[in-house]
Amino acid sequence: MNTNPLKVLFCTCAVLLLIVQAFFSAPNVQAQRTAARKKTDTFIYGGGPEGTRYSSLKQINRSNVQQLEVAWTYDANDGPGDPQTQPVIADGVLYGVTPKHKIIALDAATGKLLWRFDSGLAARGPNRGVMVWGEGNEKRILVAAQNFIYALNAATGQPIPGFGTNGRIDLREGLGRDAQKISIALTTPGVIYKDLFIVGGRLSESLPSPPGDIRAYDVRTGKLRWSFHTIPQPGEPGYESWPKDAWQYTGSANNWAGMAVDEKRGIVFVPTGSAADDFYGANRAGDNLYSDTLLALDAATGKRLWHFQAVKHDIWDRDFPSPPTLVTIKRNGRTIDAVAQTSKQGFVYLFDRVTGKPVFPIEEQKYPASDVPGEVTAATQPLPTKPAPYSRQRLTEDLLTTRTPEAHQWALNEFRKFNVGGQFLPFRVDQETIIFPGFDGGAEWGGSAFDPETGWLYLNANEMAWRASLAENQTQNTGRQLYLRNCAVCHGDDLKGNPPLDAVAAKHNAAAIATIIRQGAGRMPAFPNLPSPEVAALVQYLLSGESKELTSTAAATNQPRYRFTGYHKFLDKEGYPAIAPPWGTLNAINLNTGEYAWKIPFGEYPELVAKGMTGTGSENYGGPVVTAGGLVFIAATNFDRKFRAFDKATGKLLWETTLPFAGNATPATYEVNGRQFVVVHATGGKARRDEPRGSIYVAFALKK
Repeated sequence: MNTNPLKVLFCTCAVLLLIVQAFFSAPNVQAQRTAARKKTDTFIYGGGPEGTRYSSLKQINRSNVQQLEVAWTYDANDGPGDPQTQPVIADGVLYGVTPKHKIIALDAATGKLLWRFDSGLAARGPNRGVMVWGEGNEKRILVAAQNFIYALNAATGQPIPGFGTNGRIDLREGLGRDAQKISIALTTPGVIYKDLFIVGGRLSESLPSPPGDIRAYDVRTGKLRWSFHTIPQPGEPGYESWPKDAWQYTGSANNWAGMAVDEKRGIVFVPTGSAADDFYGANRAGDNLYSDTLLALDAATGKRLWHFQAVKHDIWDRDFPSPPTLVTIKRNGRTIDAVAQTSKQGFVYLFDRVTGKPVFPIEEQKYPASDVPGEVTAATQPLPTKPAPYSRQRLTEDLLTTRTPEAHQWALNEFRKFNVGGQFLPFRVDQETIIFPGFDGGAEWGGSAFDPETGWLYLNANEMAWRASLAENQTQNTGRQLYLRNCAVCHGDDLKGNPPLDAVAAKHNAAAIATIIRQGAGRMPAFPNLPSPEVAALVQYLLSGESKELTSTAAATNQPRYRFTGYHKFLDKEGYPAIAPPWGTLNAINLNTGEYAWKIPFGEYPELVAKGMTGTGSENYGGPVVTAGGLVFIAATNFDRKFRAFDKATGKLLWETTLPFAGNATPATYEVNGRQFVVVHATGGKARRDEPRGSIYVAFALKK
């Protein structure tokens, strides 16, 4: 089978049926469909199944947005964390998640707590929202905590006994691995199609890791209805793009970023991430379908309709980082229902939803081969010709910081040590390579917003350079080597990464550290696969620095030859980006033409502003919402804690306020009792270590 991603593959009969259905349907552009949603007291995750993050509300508009005031706040009082939650509003009730994954229901008009559900699990880390399903008088909340999906009674917050076992299902089951030895979490809610809840999951990015199957569960019973193998099994298309029986030993190629569903056509669009091991792929030679792929699946059956693979044999962690956005555009006199997918690399890919045909041409570009023993990279990668990238593509000496002469000279000296060469440059052993845009994009998990009135797409992006390298795995099995293989990718070889562990002994005792290793905490996944002696050796090393050698175990001998040395931003000695601004942007792209309508720096560092350095942009996490009132609402910026409203036509800043903590989440807007609200979850989850963090939902409305 030809695995060239430009030759989009699909199941002919299924696609023909969809085309016929579309042909005989009355014309119905997206603006009409959105306007038909009568309930203004409802805002589901992503703004709707299409993931447009668009609202037809316009009580708050260009002329009065400066009159916004705080309408209510709710302090979850649940400690610091980084849940990244977009509130969901249904029938005047706001549903949210706290840093420790307690589920809350608030009166959306007042912020009064209606109920709170605590699973009792030690769950932390991203939990970006809930989904709501209703039939007749029954309404239930579908939400994740750790490796479980719960179905809760929307009125009481109590688990529904008929769903799974005692109201929950275990995502670890059914993946072809020992369920007790794998880690999986649903960081972004799935999508609902009729009576199906379709989900992916966050998996370990290193081995061992289970495959990232896409699964659909019955919303009433919790029973598995279908499963799509992202790592194909024998007889399935794409199997030949892996070594024999790769599905039995490799993993990931998972959907952690979210999905979108075309309810009329019954198509679910699923972006996937890279395969494990993330950065060294000798054990998975080939293009590795369906990793780094936008999948179009029959939502009722899981049958593949078409696919596009954006990165072949990914060794750069170039996961699709955000949910797709279903758009309707006009091009060359035709109305096209399309799907837009943003990427870490800074590209927007745009396809016809039914056929998978690119709206703008995509061309194969040649890239250098890896010189790491055992690694075989793809000779070419597909790049869209339009729209132009929203993040710079290659770091040069001309793009280094000029913040101060000293910072520039330091950055220049460091830069000349690196392996530099633009996109898809293979990592080297013992020499750092620049990856730009960095591991966090480009685009990230907040997603983009689409305005059906104009055909414009709004998205925020990071412009950060990162540096990374490979190192040879040592064969001896010591506490130090266990740390390097399993922990250093985030915490650093010297225990001073992000977050640092060099002072962990002052915070946790041996039992607490062992529990964290087994169960995970915050952004850290669980490591249930590690044998008890290895956990004990890790704990001893972290507490005392002692690194005694253990008897060799299977876990040690199955490790890849090379390991990734960790995620490191290219920062100057004072901790600011070592590249020239902008360090973050907000973009408006006319998808009808593929041209930019406007582009502005997004975010600031308050201490640099005080010194006269404005308009730098900054790292930002969390997406925008666009409204019929002519506004783009977005928080997201890491350091200035601002929540802003921009004129969607020009990018002009119309309103801003300072949140109690950085709003690293996507806002929501809704109307209750004739009053429009816009709400955001402020946590400071991505803030610097010395800055405040918490968990407060803040709702704004016009003065009464």
